Amino acid sequence: MKKRNLLLIITAAFILSGCSNTGAFLSANQTIVNLNEGNYTIAATNVTGESESASVFGVSYSTGLMAGTFAIARVEGTGMLYAEALENLWLNYEAANGTARNQKLALANIRYDSDILNLVVYTKVKVIVRADIIEFE
Repeated sequence: MKKRNLLLIITAAFILSGCSNTGAFLSANQTIVNLNEGNYTIAATNVTGESESASVFGVSYSTGLMAGTFAIARVEGTGMLYAEALENLWLNYEAANGTARNQKLALANIRYDSDILNLVVYTKVKVIVRADIIEFE
């Protein structure tokens, strides 16, 4: 009886003490940008940014619009996959092209991918955001 109660408590703790994170990159603009007027130049193409997070005793998944993890504990990363990937994209742009401050820049043709590794006791998810950057005159 003691073993059964102990197993029940461990199972309940396992189920109730996990962590989970999900993120989605839903890009919707409420302003209309008309690119047929010739008032822009392409500042950079195919600029990428990535972020990753790892956890133990869990599973990671991607459903097309979002990537997520359900696990006991995170051991790497913050779980803010899309925010960090976009921040990394801008850092990569600035490393190659100089500061983006005080420029009229916008992301175009935004694409994202996810790379997921699921092992028995370890799971890792990586989000890669790729975009072209245009500069308005």
